[in-house]
Order: sequence, then structure tokens, then C-alpha cells
Amino acid sequence: MINGVVGLPGGIGEAARRARAEAFDRWLATLLPERPGIALVAVGGLGRRQCAPYGDLDLVLVHAGVAGTDELAAKLWYPIWDAGLRLDHSVRTVAEALSVAQDDVKVALGLLDARFVAGDRALADQLSRTATDHWRRTAVRQLTGLREITTARWAAHGELAFLLEGDLKEAAGGLRDVGLLRAIATAGVTDALRPAVHAAHRRLLDTRDALHQQVGRRVDRLLAQERDGVAALLGLRRLPPGPVDAPPARAGADGAPRSEGHPDRAELLTDGGDGDALLRRVAGDARTVRHALDDAWRAADRLRAGRRRGADGRPQRRPVARDVVEHDGELVLARTAIGARPDPSLSLRVAAAAASTRLPIARATCEWLAAYCPPLPAPWPPAARAALITLLGAGPGLVPAWETCDRYGLIDGWLPEWTRLRSLPQHNPVHRFTLDRHLVQTAYEASRHTRDVDRPDLLLLGAFLHDIGKGLPGDGAAGRAGRHEPAGTVADHSTVGAPLAEAVATRIGLSATDAALIGTLVRLHLLLPDVATRRDLSDPKTVAGVAERVGDTTTLDLLHALVRADAAATGPAAWSEWKGRLVAELVARVRTALDTGVLPAPPAPDPALVAGPLPVVQLTEDRVAVAAADRRGLLATVAGCLALHRLEVVSADASTVDGRALVECRVQPRYGLAPDPIALGADLRRAVSGDVSVTQRLRGRALAARSQGAAPRVVWHRAAATDAVLLELRAADAAGLLYRVAVALDEAGAQVRAARIATLGGDVVDTFYLVGGWPAEADRDRIEAAVLAAV
Repeated sequence: MINGVVGLPGGIGEAARRARAEAFDRWLATLLPERPGIALVAVGGLGRRQCAPYGDLDLVLVHAGVAGTDELAAKLWYPIWDAGLRLDHSVRTVAEALSVAQDDVKVALGLLDARFVAGDRALADQLSRTATDHWRRTAVRQLTGLREITTARWAAHGELAFLLEGDLKEAAGGLRDVGLLRAIATAGVTDALRPAVHAAHRRLLDTRDALHQQVGRRVDRLLAQERDGVAALLGLRRLPPGPVDAPPARAGADGAPRSEGHPDRAELLTDGGDGDALLRRVAGDARTVRHALDDAWRAADRLRAGRRRGADGRPQRRPVARDVVEHDGELVLARTAIGARPDPSLSLRVAAAAASTRLPIARATCEWLAAYCPPLPAPWPPAARAALITLLGAGPGLVPAWETCDRYGLIDGWLPEWTRLRSLPQHNPVHRFTLDRHLVQTAYEASRHTRDVDRPDLLLLGAFLHDIGKGLPGDGAAGRAGRHEPAGTVADHSTVGAPLAEAVATRIGLSATDAALIGTLVRLHLLLPDVATRRDLSDPKTVAGVAERVGDTTTLDLLHALVRADAAATGPAAWSEWKGRLVAELVARVRTALDTGVLPAPPAPDPALVAGPLPVVQLTEDRVAVAAADRRGLLATVAGCLALHRLEVVSADASTVDGRALVECRVQPRYGLAPDPIALGADLRRAVSGDVSVTQRLRGRALAARSQGAAPRVVWHRAAATDAVLLELRAADAAGLLYRVAVALDEAGAQVRAARIATLGGDVVDTFYLVGGWPAEADRDRIEAAVLAAV
């Protein structure tokens, strides 16, 4: 029993979908009494006989103007609702249906799937026939509006091929787009439903069927926690990774690489359940669908409005780059480029021209380049290297040009490493893209900062290669996914990837000095955000350590630009205004040290905090500062009060000046709404003055909010600060966590000078600067146990 309908079969695959459609047909036929001039017509998935296990029903009750139709419809719809089915329904005459289709392109597309279920078959056939004829007559005009709707949907749902948790139906390259291809093919615009598209469509439908069965309800978004279960239902296992110098995948007859558009690779994926294998297969199928739709849109554009034509009526050819011309809105090879042996850099130069002009490369040109362009020598010729930099720095034109080249196997010929990187999942909650798209997106984001650095070419290349070490043996980051340990604590993708990036830079022809700098950028690309969010920036030792590792201001500027590009390409959770300020502050201090050789002095305390009657409370949008009579536990009191008012602390500093205890915190609202400053100020003054009632409220609220996340860890750092020992807590995030830990440290006799709170996804890395010397081993064990107990 599925969806409350007895006898509706489950299962995955084309036969199961058709069996569900037939079961629905039989059941629905029993609900409609035999009357002339009335027919029940299925559209959508039931109309196509592609019923998902928990899909909707889309039905049209067509009538020829007979009386009592509304009453009959009510008797038909209510049993469907009573069965627990979601129903999209309408009651129309044939003329009414065509009138609505005239004004609503979505309705016009839906009627293309119209199929007789019960009642007057001749009337149902009339609706199907006239709807198809109407679409063929009006399609060219309606495609403009349809494309606008599609573009808006893509903007809302993203690209299925690159998303870690994409919507199988609505995202670009998903099932909704296969319906568009079917409509364009029905209109006779182009042959949009090639064999590769049919194969990709079947696999996407199978994936959705398995997702419905795995979750037990209608759902189209493939969430990370469901991937392994869905993969098991589909019988997928991961193929063993090939060597990094594997030969490039050859394009199929339709231009799709065999790993993406042909069923032979899918047949190899038959054992066990592996979510990564599933994600790669979905990505390949989504690419096939999206590429076919891009081709179909261009064919429609040419049909709807001719390009500039010469006196003989043929499209004009306009040179756009060496060996590349525009022809009928697409880029093709100049005639002189085809005759002799092609230049090995030709494919890269065509790609660079496409990205710069934002014009598509003609399909025939891509096929010719894949078949006849010779491999690049090592090192690359200057023309190829310049074309790659132009491609990476082209801005908005980069992603579509890169995708087109990847579709035909050209990227694998340029970079053998790409075979391993393609569609590689990233098991990290802050990432929105698969690794291949993340690298290309980072280069795109880096193009926004090329005027901020001395070597824009190295910025673009470093951005493109910065995560090349992910997924390889020795990438400790892959093994600690979700724990967010600091870079450099174990071997991670930055240290693993640095020599690989340097080797790529050497192969493409960079000098030894430039290739070494690329390796440095990859090795240190996590340094600035890690230090800025987890260390005290006023500590001279923090600044000196970063300056020593960076070495010069050129590298510093490149790393700063790379950090911003990487964060923008990762997702909204990877960056924030306060994080940007911290990184900028660190860069400014390190620049001073590199330029002058003198470490910047720590900032002086606010004069308003060290003068006037106590207590002193200062509140701004993102800063809370308190001065009170010197006593232990002030940081814990302030942190608890902030937690009570739903404020997150992102950094905290505690000091003593002339007998006054000072606490300064940078804060942000936990749920986006700022607290009442009057109430917050009053609670802070009462709490730091020792009001027990406020303390009891703080302790009760915070203890109730304890997290049930993974086991926390404590790591000690002895030589990371000038005058303190660092206790680093890695734990699941929770409201009031800083308060509980600060109380535990205070009760254990540890004095906190500063705290830095770094949140990444659902985890935190909280660093506490403990002053008073390096504790003995027994004291460290006692303090560590107290902190872990508080968490």
C-alpha cells in the first residue's frame, strides 16, 4: 500500500513506474461513472506513466458542456483526497483548456502529456491532439516566456550537477528540464531527446523513486543523510579512483563524455551503497540534461530571430580571436585553423574566447577539437598558458565555457587531475558545491580581486588549484569532516595539495619561483581565517608567526584575496562581516610587521572603561564592553548574560587595569534579532554587581541548552602566545557554551585573558588564553576534565 491506495506497487525502475500508472488508471476508472461527453485525463507523471512512489496526481476532467459536471467532479476528487493523495485538478472544456494554455505556458506544457484514463476516449483524444497542435503553432513565441520562467527557477534552485544537496526535479539539469526538452522536441525546433538524455532521464527517475522509498514520503531534494540509503536501493558502489594521469574521457557521438551520458558506466555501479558514487552519477546525468537544454535554447534562438546576415542571406562570420570567429551566434574555428596540423593551444584559446565574449562554442567545433586537437606538451607553450589565465579571469563567462569544454573531454586533456576532481563530494556542511565546481567558482570569485594584487595571474591559478589535494590519501581534512580542526594540526588538503599544485604550475610553464609561490598559496590558503578567528590578534606572537610563514607583502595580498574568493565560492556560512573584519585586521598588522620589521603594539583599552564610577557598560550593534571591580569570574558572568539575551560571542578579551576588570566582546544575534539594549544593559549592570537572581537565571537557561553533539575534544598549545597557554575546545555548538566553559575554567582556578570563538556549521573551535604560566600535567588534566564536563 502506497499513498493510501491499495494495490499500488512500489519498486524502482521503468517497469515499476508503469505498473503504478496502470494501477492508478484502474482505480480512477472505478470513480468515474460512464457518461458521454466527459473524460478523465491524466497529465504530469501519471500522464507520462512515470509515477513516483509518493508522487502527486495531476488530473483534468474534460467535458463537452454537459450539465452536473461540478457535482461529478466533487464525487471524483474527494475519494482521491481521502486516500491521502496530493491532487492538482481542474474541470474544463477543450476550448477552455486551450484558452488557459494560450496565456499560461506551464499549462500548455502540461497538456502535452495529456493521456486518456476513463470516460469518453474521443473527447480525451481531441484534447490531446488539439493541445499538441496548438503548442506546435505557438511554441516559438512562447519559448521566450518559458525561458524566463526557467532561468528564475534555476536561480532559486541552483545547478543539480554541482550541488551537494540538490533538488532532483527543480534544479538545473533535473527532471523538470527533461520536460522542457520534450516540449521543444515536440515543437520540432531540434532533436532534443537524444539517447544520452533518455538514459540520464531514466537514472534520475530511478534516483527519485529510491529517494521516495528511502524517506517514505514525497521529497525531491537529495539530502546528505539520505544518499547512502538511496545508493543502496539503487545498488551503487564507488568505482576505484584512477591514477591522476589517466587518459582523458573521449566524447560520445552526442558530445557527452561516456562517464556522463552513457549507460555503460552506470552498469558498473552495481554493488553496495555509496552516497559519493550516487552523487557523481546524478551530477553526470544532470550535466547531460543541462547541456542538451542549452543546445535546444540556442536552436530556438536561431529559429525565432535570425542573426546578422550578409547580402547572400547567409549568417556573417565575425573574427573574435586568433583562429576563432562568431557564426550565427556561436563560436567556430576559422577556416585557416582546420587545414594544417592544429596548434596544441587551440582548444584553450577557443575556450578563452568563449569565456571572454560569453558566446557558446558550436557543438561541431567542440567535437572537432576533442577529436583532432593534439595534446599539450610539457611545459605548455606561452599561448596555452596565456589562454588558461584569460579563461580563469573571464568572470561570468568562465563557468559556461568551462562546462562546455568539460562536456567534450577537453579539460581532461589539459589537466589529467580533473578526472579525479570531477563531481567529487565535499563532506562539509558549509560547502554548497562539489569540488570541481568549487574550484572553478573560486577562480571566478578571484577575478573580482585581480586589481588588488601584484600578480593577478598567480591569484587566478592559485584560486583554481587551492583545494586540489582534497580526497587524496593523507588529506586529514577528509577524515575529520565536520570536526573543523585547524589547518596544520594534521596533514590536510592544503599540505597534501601544495606539491600537486606546484607540479601543475610547472607543467603549464611557470618559472620555478612562480610555481613555488603557487605551492605556498595552496599550503597557506587556510592560514589567515584560522588565525584571525582562533587567535588573539593583539598578541605580538600571533602577528610574528603569520609574518614568518607568509614572508612578504605580495604573498600576503594574494592570500587575502584568495581567502575572500574561497569563502564566496564555498557558501554563505563560510563568511560573515565579523570574520571579514578579523581577517582584514590580521592582514593590516602583518603588513605593518613585514613593511617595518616592528610588531604593532597592542591596542590601548578604551579610556571610558578605565575612568568613572563602576560598573561601566557600553553597548553597540556588535560590541559589548564592561568594566567592574576586579574579581574572578567576570568573563563567565558577562558571557552568561549575553547568552540569556540570545547573543553569540565571536571574540572576548579580559584584562585588569588599575584594579578594574575589563571585558570586551564582539557579538552577533543568534537568531538574527537584536536584543532590547535597555534590558540587556540593566541585566549586565546587575550581574557584574553580584546580583544573585540574575546569576540564577543565567545558570538555569544555559544548562537547559546543552548540546547532544559528538564527543568534544581539548587541545593544548604551549608556544602560540606571548604570555599565555592556549586551551582549544572543539565541540558542537550550543547556546550558552562560552558561559559554561568560562564558569568551569574559573572554578578550576584558571584565569582567562582572552577567548576566540570560531563557528563552522554546527561545530565550534573555542580558544581560551590562560595566563599564569604553563600548568603542571596534573593541573592540565584537571582543567581539561572540568571543561569537558561543562560541555
